[in-house]
Amino acid sequence: MGRVSVRRLRGCDGLETAAGHRVLLAPTEQVAEFVATTYTLDEVRIEPIALNGWVLSSPSLALDLILGGRTGLGRLLRMVPRRLAESPAWCSVTNPVARVALRGVRTRGAAGNDRREWYGATDVREVVAMSGTFDGHDLGRLTPVDPPPRAGFSSTPTRPSVTTVSPRLLGHFCRFSGTAEAQNLRDTR
Repeated sequence: MGRVSVRRLRGCDGLETAAGHRVLLAPTEQVAEFVATTYTLDEVRIEPIALNGWVLSSPSLALDLILGGRTGLGRLLRMVPRRLAESPAWCSVTNPVARVALRGVRTRGAAGNDRREWYGATDVREVVAMSGTFDGHDLGRLTPVDPPPRAGFSSTPTRPSVTTVSPRLLGHFCRFSGTAEAQNLRDTR
């Protein structure tokens, strides 16, 4: 099957296949419409999505993550008070650092339909193992995220990890805990 990168956002899951095909898995038409008008996608599927701990399942995607410890960046992020870390002002301050330290990662930017976004990261944990399938094909083993996925203005860290992010979109506050942002999987066959 090749590389598949997975992102979890607003209760839906986006992934990009090795061929560069960007798929959104959304639980409702309303979520699908909002996300599809914000990000660049090739396909949208409406289907039930369940998340139990770090086990995600839908008719198209099954993913079981095993998390390791907090990364060095995660420890630094945990030292910043949550209210500050989630503010657009802080995201603007950290954006230049993120751009240099984590190639492709942005903490603020513009998305589709002239929407402004700020991503306040509050934690990062490494992914040490995973298993999963997409459309019945085994996803293979965990590898670095390279090349980066191409759905929005920001990418993911190269190191497979789970980043807790609190995004602001058009001034509306949405809080997500455990946003899976950087799983990159390669077929081992």
